Amino acid sequence: MDREQFSELGQQLRVDAVRAADAAQSGHPTSSMSAADLAAVLLGGHLRYDFDQPGHPGNDRLILSKGHASPLLYAMYRAAGVIDDEELLTYRRRGSRLEGHPTPRLPWVDVATGSLGQGLPVGVGVALAGKRLDRAPYRVWVLSGDSEMAEGSVWEAAEHAAHEHLDNLTLVIDVNRLGQRGPTRHEWDLGAYSRRLHAFGWHTVEVDGHDVEAVNAAFDEARSTTGRPTAVIARTRKGRGVAAVEDKEGMHGKPLKDAESAIRELGGPRFVRVDVAKPAAARASALLSAPPGELRLPRYEKGGDEVATRNAYGEALAALGSARGDVVALDGEVSDSTRSQFFAKEHPDRFFECYIAEQQLVAAAVGMQTRGYVPYASSFAAFLSRAHDFVRMAAVSRAGINLAGSHAGVAIGEDGPSQMGLEDLALFRAVHGSTVLYPCDANQTARLVAAMAEGDAHSRGVRYLRTSRSAMPVIYGPDEEFPVGGSKLLRSGDDDVLTLIAAGVTVHEALRAADLLARDGVPVRVLDLYSVKPVDEPAVQEAAERTGCLVTVEDHHPQGGLGDAVAEVFSDGRPAPRLVRLAVGNMPGSATGQEQLGAAGIDADSIVAAVQLLAEKVLVR
Repeated sequence: MDREQFSELGQQLRVDAVRAADAAQSGHPTSSMSAADLAAVLLGGHLRYDFDQPGHPGNDRLILSKGHASPLLYAMYRAAGVIDDEELLTYRRRGSRLEGHPTPRLPWVDVATGSLGQGLPVGVGVALAGKRLDRAPYRVWVLSGDSEMAEGSVWEAAEHAAHEHLDNLTLVIDVNRLGQRGPTRHEWDLGAYSRRLHAFGWHTVEVDGHDVEAVNAAFDEARSTTGRPTAVIARTRKGRGVAAVEDKEGMHGKPLKDAESAIRELGGPRFVRVDVAKPAAARASALLSAPPGELRLPRYEKGGDEVATRNAYGEALAALGSARGDVVALDGEVSDSTRSQFFAKEHPDRFFECYIAEQQLVAAAVGMQTRGYVPYASSFAAFLSRAHDFVRMAAVSRAGINLAGSHAGVAIGEDGPSQMGLEDLALFRAVHGSTVLYPCDANQTARLVAAMAEGDAHSRGVRYLRTSRSAMPVIYGPDEEFPVGGSKLLRSGDDDVLTLIAAGVTVHEALRAADLLARDGVPVRVLDLYSVKPVDEPAVQEAAERTGCLVTVEDHHPQGGLGDAVAEVFSDGRPAPRLVRLAVGNMPGSATGQEQLGAAGIDADSIVAAVQLLAEKVLVR
């Protein structure tokens, strides 16, 4: 395309953004209009993409980080001929693929955007896959707004991209000066952005974002730069081309009041069709195309070994990596603690160190799964809370990622509360479509690690595995099966007066308590509810019917964890059993793990005391 053609396409994109928002009577046309020339040059001159084959291994990837500018993206799709004018005008309507912020309901959208500050971190993950896994020549383009450059996650990504020399990544910043409520921090000071990115190790190009020839040259420069990522920092005007809204405050997120007049001012509707350049021939990664081999999970001796579940996680993950080339591992600089170092040692080409940047850790996993990989990302359970918004958006993206949180609960001991994951079960249970697993021994852990990789990305969703620091007895044999959504009944009898329901560390405390109670003539059953979500409803219901009373014991705060998962089984109106919850209600300090369990009231002695009190005052038959 030449200058005139780029300019015409830019105007068409503006008009279509105005039309779409007007039809919906909502949306962000002015944010779309500022970036229209950038999008026109990218679509017409630089993007390499086969819209008929969204999964083509050579396709460039485009991530619209400023997802509120979705009218611009949909206008690009109309110009490319993959949606028609009728569909464009269904924008934001119920049932339309053209949602207010883009999601993978559209086959050309890899990840959902709109939570600002996430596009670049995810783009880093995609670019890492291109460099180190696919080894393919595709480029990752991230179109960002200037407001979101205030997000800390952007700078985690900027540092990581430079550290990894991701010269296949181009960040395009639409510096239109205005945010939601007024001017941005740096307004049109392009140098402020450039200096910061340059300090992180980026190549930067400052450009007038409405000079299509300058933008074209900047994109050429980005594509030819080697050894480091490039940021094209473009000065633009919000609402460009319509005097009533151009560079005016108070117009963010609003359709234009007089759309017909604005369209006339922009030169009227256009019907330019762009033959987007096809990607170069490329083969799918050998890591993805190779058939899986035999999975040889580690085996631990029942009744003999004492193994930390974090160790079993690392050993099982390494075994899974030997059987499957699509499995990758990421860690937040604690791989010696999470034990993902076992994978790193055996499969260094598929291990990614993300350092202490948990948002980038999860974002990179989301980016890699768009390329077909099965990521396992690990950190301390407590620190994954920093990345909760990325986890939430992963679910919106229909992403298949596996997360492992180690050092969970007060059982970690002397390190104290800053290191204790006590909210993680609630955090992950609240995520749409998530799976939450909490194994109590090594063989169970190994089986669940393997189960997390089953199915396609959509069916996997966000899967979370909680692991423990200390060695614990092996109570299951290596051939035992642990289906997701299942449980294990470890103690039961006809005269049981109640059921102890536990997971992870507290399973062992519940078993000890059951033995102590049996000596005192108080029989109880013990249910290992290792699948916290989905919970084994039939097993919980049967326990309630048989014993009439359930006691949940969890190394987690009372809100949102195991107790709530059990209570929700009876939220459909059926008769509910007596339910008692033992959980961490205190603020821990530093003490040994066993002392911590006692102080929290969730060790064997505390369970015994609670059951005896129930037996004396309530459970009189």
